[in-house]
Amino acid sequence: MDLEKHGPPPPHEGGEGCVTTLVRMPVRIVVLVLVLPVRMLWDLLVVGGRALERVLLRPLGRALQWVYDHVLAPVGRALVWLALALLVRPWVGLWRYVAVPVARYGVVVPLVWLHRALLTPAGHGLRWLYDRLLVPAVTALVTVLLVWPAAGVWRYLLKPVGTGAHWLVTHLLVLPGVWVYKYVLTPVGHGVTWTLRTAGRGLRSGVVWLVMTLFVLPLGWVYRCVLAPLGREIVAAVGVAWRIAGFISRAVGRVLAWLAWHLAGAPVTWVYRAVCTPVGHFLRDAVWAPTRQAALEAGRAARGALASARETFRAARRDAWRALLGRPQVADARELEGSAARTLGRTTTVPSVAPVSEISLLDVENVERG
Repeated sequence: MDLEKHGPPPPHEGGEGCVTTLVRMPVRIVVLVLVLPVRMLWDLLVVGGRALERVLLRPLGRALQWVYDHVLAPVGRALVWLALALLVRPWVGLWRYVAVPVARYGVVVPLVWLHRALLTPAGHGLRWLYDRLLVPAVTALVTVLLVWPAAGVWRYLLKPVGTGAHWLVTHLLVLPGVWVYKYVLTPVGHGVTWTLRTAGRGLRSGVVWLVMTLFVLPLGWVYRCVLAPLGREIVAAVGVAWRIAGFISRAVGRVLAWLAWHLAGAPVTWVYRAVCTPVGHFLRDAVWAPTRQAALEAGRAARGALASARETFRAARRDAWRALLGRPQVADARELEGSAARTLGRTTTVPSVAPVSEISLLDVENVERG
């Protein structure tokens, strides 16, 4: 049975023979037997990877993100601030307010003054002496002692000798060599080149014919008639076997899933719905809700009792302080309602009176001590 439709053969190949048709089914059966375990293992790995990603990797990623956002990032910012405060800012201040002023006013300014006031005038004077005295004297001395004698030797001795030598070399060596190259060596070289080229063409044609006859044509026939059909059949068999193995693997997976659901999933679901859910609702409504409400009421009562005790203690402390030291003396009527101590909004300071905290939540009168 042919499980895959085949198009017409390529124009350079013939139709399928009986040998190909007979070999196709055994090859596909063998390939299916080899591919089926690989396809089932692949499907198992895919399912396991998806389950691992859903059960482990996603919660782990969210936990790592929370740790980074709420732990690592604040700690990193705190460490950066601490490093800046302890390491960077002291050195920046030392550089800005100590090293730079010392280098500027202790080194750069004196050096600039020395350069402008002493070195620049001295350099200008030395340059004037060099340009006006030393260079003209040296130039005249070199011209008289070296240039004029060398020019005389070149003009009256070396140039005539070189001209004669050039004429002799040209007429005795160059012209005979050119004649020999043009009329002797060039024809001989052309003849040798033509001979070698002709022999090379014949030898190359023979070698090409031998290689084509003994190697290229047999290899082409083997590839066209044996390897190419075998390769196409193997590729087609692998594709068909992979699809059939996928069908078999999915069927096995559905059977295993059905067994797992009826052996474990359905009983667990029934226990959860029929037992755990009613018990959980009973515990939530009959135990947890009353306990939580009682805890909230007890907390509110405790906070109210603590607030009442705090107010009573403060009132007793104020009365005792007023009974011992009397009311405070103030200089301005606008300060009768507040503290007698100096604050940000008053100008009167009572001697020997402790300042009041500027963030106090109670309007408590402070009195004079001493």
